[in-house]
Amino acid sequence: MRVNVTVNGSAEAVDDVWEGESLLCLLRERMGLPGSKNACEQGECGSCTVYLDGVPVCACLVAAGQAEGREVVTVEGLAAGSPGEERLDPVQRAFVAAGAVQCGFCTPGLIVQSHDLLTRNPAPADAEIREALAGNLCRCTGYEKILDAVRLAAKRKATT
Repeated sequence: MRVNVTVNGSAEAVDDVWEGESLLCLLRERMGLPGSKNACEQGECGSCTVYLDGVPVCACLVAAGQAEGREVVTVEGLAAGSPGEERLDPVQRAFVAAGAVQCGFCTPGLIVQSHDLLTRNPAPADAEIREALAGNLCRCTGYEKILDAVRLAAKRKATT
């Protein structure tokens, strides 16, 4: 089947999509967008989190055909403009500045989920940050640097 989807602002048509194919596979394998990571394939780790019509979802749990006519924004889509760090979204820059990026496997999902949190709540308390990120697992950082990154992004957004 053909899937017509808008990804990161660009209308795309992907042919020969099989009925059991996930949105994650469509993005990574067919569209060359490796940001969302394939870790658990069960929606448990959050490393594949993307926006689907403005709502964060685990792309591994969404059938590619369910994206027909819809809008997807990946971690790559949060960045805009010319190449370089200046094009990164404030949340992406905060993750770099706070040292919240280690192996990088969980990072894309954490960034998308943090971006969503700060869009809904520009000044979250620590408990709200923890709750928002509860579906995203990280084995490297111990989470403190991730919390620091979200706090930093919130602070930077408040001053802009």
